Amino acid sequence: MNGLISLNRPMGTEAAAGKNPVSHVGKIYNVLAHRIAKKLYERIEGVREVYVLLLSRIGTPISEPQVATAQVLLERGRRISDVSGMAGGIMAKELASINAFCRELSRGKYPIC
Repeated sequence: MNGLISLNRPMGTEAAAGKNPVSHVGKIYNVLAHRIAKKLYERIEGVREVYVLLLSRIGTPISEPQVATAQVLLERGRRISDVSGMAGGIMAKELASINAFCRELSRGKYPIC
């Protein structure tokens, strides 16, 4: 999605460009995962890196992923218990507003490469 080949890091292989921004879960989750990771990184003090994984299940609403998880790498001295509540809150809020996100995505608010 961001034009990089990410060696030794988690990466999706979904081609997001040209897909339906309202119903194509691969595109939606790909862009949303980047957005959530950016928010976690910017809003939580002491975060060095963030990887967000969203996994869909056929027949399930997009607001209810099979898996929604974040891998957070912290600065020395920080503990996961310091950030887990805030991270979970950010992820829950983003998933709760996924319909508005899809509308923004369809209007081109989030560039795809």
